[in-house]
Amino acid sequence: MTPALERPPFHADERTALIGWLDLQRQILRYKCEGLSEADAHRSVVPTSPAMTMAGLISHMRWVEHTWLEVLFLGGDETRNPSFDETDEDADWRTDDGVTLKQLLSEYEAQCTRSNEIVAAASLDDIGRHPGYRSANANLRWMLIHLVEETGRHAGHADIVRELLDGTKGYY
Repeated sequence: MTPALERPPFHADERTALIGWLDLQRQILRYKCEGLSEADAHRSVVPTSPAMTMAGLISHMRWVEHTWLEVLFLGGDETRNPSFDETDEDADWRTDDGVTLKQLLSEYEAQCTRSNEIVAAASLDDIGRHPGYRSANANLRWMLIHLVEETGRHAGHADIVRELLDGTKGYY
């Protein structure tokens, strides 16, 4: 199981490097889901964090992308995003409503494509537009760095979850 994943070029411009690293981390998350059964994708292996499943990680990251780029950066409507559910702090991780890993991966892929379209149409110096959240005061550059950080952190979680599920491990 060796993926064909590549880092961005060593001498890339800033935008290419940021999107290259973000895309790599996104691909690693999807790669860690390859070959998982539906039961394993939804199985919790961390007793103190029951929502930390492979399906939960993908769901969460889909909504993270939506939060930062569609809501905070573009100023979009947060009401359809479970990350903003103040009654359940893990709402964006929940996958117990019968949604399949295949569907979650498809939604994540579509959200990543949408995120890349948003980034392509803006300057890295543009500031977020949502008036209701302090984090919207960040520029697009800051938001992308944060997305690289968060996606990479959760790709690391996916490494551990996958190894605990079936012993599969590897650099990518």
